[in-house]
Amino acid sequence: MASHLDLEEQEQLEQLKAFWKRWGNLITWALTAVLAAFAAWQGWNWYQRDQAAQAAAMYEEFDRALTAQDLDKAAGAAGDLKARFGSTAYATQAGLQVAKLQLDKDKVEDAKQSLAWVAEHGADGGPYRDVARLRLAGLQLDAKAFDEAAKTLDAIKASDFAGLVADRRGDLLLLQDKRDAAKAEYLKALAALDKTQDYRRVVEAKLSTLGVPTAVDATGARQ
Repeated sequence: MASHLDLEEQEQLEQLKAFWKRWGNLITWALTAVLAAFAAWQGWNWYQRDQAAQAAAMYEEFDRALTAQDLDKAAGAAGDLKARFGSTAYATQAGLQVAKLQLDKDKVEDAKQSLAWVAEHGADGGPYRDVARLRLAGLQLDAKAFDEAAKTLDAIKASDFAGLVADRRGDLLLLQDKRDAAKAEYLKALAALDKTQDYRRVVEAKLSTLGVPTAVDATGARQ
């Protein structure tokens, strides 16, 4: 009986050896790959958390400079964020905020550069790029850089900004003395803007200067 069991165990052992000889390397490589992938995933998560923590700390430094209205320090901190953590929302928000401070300090060209960076490199997944484009287009209009402003507005694709883009286009056309085309864009803006938005009054005022009654709907009919 014992001899029979020994033979069965020996046979099973030989089968196991044969199986391992055939598949052992493949199984080992597969397990190694799985473990390496898991380690890489863990490492990436740690890296992301570490990067986010560093970016947050640097943004706090930027925010302190912004609150103090210290343009040099704010611009320096924003530049560091762009250089080291350019893909984060922190860098994007700093770019938008430092552009406003630069405008407040009459550094228009610097503000354009800050907004252009956000428009081109700002973090995805939010409205930041289109906000930057709208503001940049306004500065380009102020500088009478009409072709540049038109290209900047063309890059805005989000439907949420349709009303504001139409309003900016109206401004562009009006500056080019294309009054009828400007009127059409302002009416388009009025149709796209929610009726609860205060900015509608601004668009209505622009239409009023073009001889269109302020209480109009998108078709031009009196309400």
